[in-house]
Amino acid sequence: MPMIRLTVPVGALTEEGRTTVQGDLAAVLLRWEGAPDTAFFRAQAWSYLVELPECAQRTAEDDAPRLLVEVTVPQGALSERRKTGLVEDATKTVLAAAGLTADDALRVWVLVHEQPDGTWGAGGSVIRYADLVALAQQGKEQADA
Repeated sequence: MPMIRLTVPVGALTEEGRTTVQGDLAAVLLRWEGAPDTAFFRAQAWSYLVELPECAQRTAEDDAPRLLVEVTVPQGALSERRKTGLVEDATKTVLAAAGLTADDALRVWVLVHEQPDGTWGAGGSVIRYADLVALAQQGKEQADA
C-alpha cells in the first residue's frame, strides 16, 4: 500500500509528462517494492501530482524548477538496494516527464518515508506489514497460476 507524491511548480512538466508521470511513478514504486502486478496492488498504489502556483518554489540561488518526489511505504518494505533503485528510477522518470536531462538530476529530490508498523490504516482497519506480505504472496501465486 505505497503512496507517491510529486510536487512541482506549475509548468515544470511537459504536456505528455503531466499526463503520464503519475502512472509511471506508481509503476516504478510497485516494481521496487516487489509487489505483484495485479489489479489489487495497482489500485492500492496511490499517486499524487501537486502543482505549486507560479513563484511558490525557488532556491536561494535561482528560480529554476525543483521537483520533489515523496514516497511513503510500510517500514521494512524496501531494502537499501530497493531504495537505491527506487530513487534512481523515480529521478529518471521525473526528469523525462519534465523534459530534462541527467545533467539536471540534482533538481529532483526523492524522499522515502517509512511508515512504522501499526500506524497505517485503510478500510477502517490498521494494516500491518505482515498482512501486506501475505497479500503479496497470494497475489504472486495467483499470477503464476
